[in-house]
Amino acid sequence: MSAEGLRPKGNRLFLKKSVAQIQKEAAKSELKRSLGPINLMSLGIGAIIGAGIFVLTGQVAAAHAGPAIMLSFVVAGIACGLAGLCYAELASTMPVSGSAYTYAYGTLGEVFAWIMGWLLVLEYGVAASTVAVGWSGYVVSILRDFGVADSLFPMIQYAGGEGPSWATPLIQAVTSDTGVASFPLTGTFNLVAAIGIAAVCSLLVLGVSESASINNVIVMIKIVVLLTFIAVGIQYINPENWVPFIPENTTGKFGEYGATGILRGASIIFFAYVGFEAVSTAAAEAKNPSKDVPVGILGALIVCTLIYMAVAAVMTGVVPYLELASPAPVAVAIDRMGLEWADTAFITPDGSPLNLISFLIKVGAITGLSSVMLVLCYGQTRIFYTMARDGLLPKAFAVIHPKFRTPWIGTILLGILIAVAASFLPISILGDLVSLGTAVAFSIVCLSVIFLRIKHPEMERPFKVPGGIFTAVLGILSCLALAGFNFWPMIQHAMDGNPLPLTILGAYAAVGAVIYILYGFWHSKLAKGIDITEDVKLESATDAFVRGVDPRKDD
Repeated sequence: MSAEGLRPKGNRLFLKKSVAQIQKEAAKSELKRSLGPINLMSLGIGAIIGAGIFVLTGQVAAAHAGPAIMLSFVVAGIACGLAGLCYAELASTMPVSGSAYTYAYGTLGEVFAWIMGWLLVLEYGVAASTVAVGWSGYVVSILRDFGVADSLFPMIQYAGGEGPSWATPLIQAVTSDTGVASFPLTGTFNLVAAIGIAAVCSLLVLGVSESASINNVIVMIKIVVLLTFIAVGIQYINPENWVPFIPENTTGKFGEYGATGILRGASIIFFAYVGFEAVSTAAAEAKNPSKDVPVGILGALIVCTLIYMAVAAVMTGVVPYLELASPAPVAVAIDRMGLEWADTAFITPDGSPLNLISFLIKVGAITGLSSVMLVLCYGQTRIFYTMARDGLLPKAFAVIHPKFRTPWIGTILLGILIAVAASFLPISILGDLVSLGTAVAFSIVCLSVIFLRIKHPEMERPFKVPGGIFTAVLGILSCLALAGFNFWPMIQHAMDGNPLPLTILGAYAAVGAVIYILYGFWHSKLAKGIDITEDVKLESATDAFVRGVDPRKDD
């Protein structure tokens, strides 16, 4: 059949892939249905626990919610639960690569697919930058335990604060006593974070061989680290640090403590739940998707929310919340405990004994954050690979290395961009961008469920969202509300004479629009009537790492 015969009819911007076409593209990936509810829950917990708890918790408690950050986790968890159910329905219907990008392409049309793909850059790429900033904080903290941080990363002063050179972003976010934010230059950049991203992307180019074993070990390390922190930290809690539980909003600005601070905190800490969609993308491998996927999603969300609340309770109970504004808040809390009973005979260069508990928890945090960086960078390259295969991005992002069987050019290019963001931007701006993009992306997923329910009620759905359209509408409203709670402070900063966050967001949106107008619109394979099928099997040991499956085992 000619290309003209295959070319879809209708409005050019809203051309859709048929579900049958999407399923055909995924046909070569003959995945074995071997995952039960416990496997899926473990996958979700491993993907969720990361930078949100190890990094952003202290920032949110210090600037927005205080000890009430525990309630922020509950609000964000509910919104994620609603979106997660919608993800599960779509994943059971269209178990394909590309995740939400492909869902949007098959339901709402190409322009929505592009918007979703560009939003996923915030969810994966910028999220990896945020994790890298937190990772650098823990690396410097553990180097300080050995007395070498001061010589490698001497402290520098900048307007409104201080930080270690070569481990502090070029731009910092500083809030005055009156609540006005400023973004001074530090005169340095976060070289440590850039090195972390470079290392992760190098692994992604080469592939990861010990997939299942590495993934399972890292998941256990993260859980053990947090449970140890909780068990040890309970003994050092000072209840006075929880008073007031909800700090008073004295500036009158939205999100600066009070009830609005809890909502603002939820919109930022939304980042902590990003990984739950890994469960929905594993629907094609679930033994019984209609039962196992919702159990995996909701189980992972509930377990992680409880762990998050307990960690936040210990953290704010040990350290006054105003002192937690650090990219490594768990390390701050551990050091504040002064665990003399865990001191070892090893004497660090500064004359103090090495504390075993502190050392192990920081090593666990670094290990856990490293795995999250790997998964996020992998996810971003996979999304861009799928978009390039569809013709919406340059072919370079879909070029497969002849030996390693990975999209090596795209991985290197994305690694450079992610490293630049981690080097230059403060964690507060990065976190806002990630949470804003993720919330909007989740709302589009919920909208996709509504569209399919109305247009194709006859479609087979191994898993159906309880409550149907009503639940999806609640998901849209809750996610858009959280997105709004991130967007409004950007407007406030601009009104106060600091438009940097809003400018970055606007520039990001403009760049995405220009790329689609100048390239994607003209090279779309769907618009040209080209039948897209995967002729290169990208499923490698790297892919298996993310799914927690050992590729060496025969079916």
